[in-house]
Amino acid sequence: MAALASINPYSSSSSSLHPSFHSSPLIFSSNTTHDPSSCSLLSVRAAKSSRRGLSLLPVSRGLTIRSAATKPAKSPAEEDWKTKREYLLQKRVRSVDVKEAFRLQKENNFVILDVRPEAEFKESHPPGAINVQIYRLIKEWTAWDIARRAAFAFFGIFAGTEENPEFLESVESKINKDAKIIVACSAGGTMKPTQNLPEGQQSRSLIAAYLLVLNGYTNVFHLEGGLYSWFKEELPAISEE
Repeated sequence: MAALASINPYSSSSSSLHPSFHSSPLIFSSNTTHDPSSCSLLSVRAAKSSRRGLSLLPVSRGLTIRSAATKPAKSPAEEDWKTKREYLLQKRVRSVDVKEAFRLQKENNFVILDVRPEAEFKESHPPGAINVQIYRLIKEWTAWDIARRAAFAFFGIFAGTEENPEFLESVESKINKDAKIIVACSAGGTMKPTQNLPEGQQSRSLIAAYLLVLNGYTNVFHLEGGLYSWFKEELPAISEE
């Protein structure tokens, strides 16, 4: 009879915008070393079976179950949206619409930080915008990353993304911490409550804004409506392709 030695299921809620799948392939390893004393005890019990019913003591074998694809610890970007939103409001991060953003960039030297994937940025972006993608295509080949690739593929997504671990380092190499920054993504999201969304709607740009203020940036703004609205309003845009 095999005894389960230790099973540690991992569960975590994630607020990241890319799908988060929890997959734990199991590796079984059986310890086949017998304890001689257990065998002797079994024989003694068998010998006494003439007076009593046969009593058998099962010999235990260690069975270890390990998770081969354990998800890494939760990063700040994966913090609950409610926590991120409260911090953004506490730090007075303000949302601006696209026309105001264009004016601030033109007249007040605001920097537009485009956190979309690099391919989307190259296709079209506001002139002067700086691109640092907050999510990138999955690059690593750890057990967890392989499991995530498989989970994305199951849903027909063959370009799964992961948080860019170099996001803050890249931003710091391009933008000073005292710069006035408008963070932009495709959809924009919002911190404003609505009837259907009492805590607003999370987005890549709001996650990026949260990471920036968390790491010492003091003049961070958010582009309401996202770059979708920018292009819809036919504001200036350029392409690198």
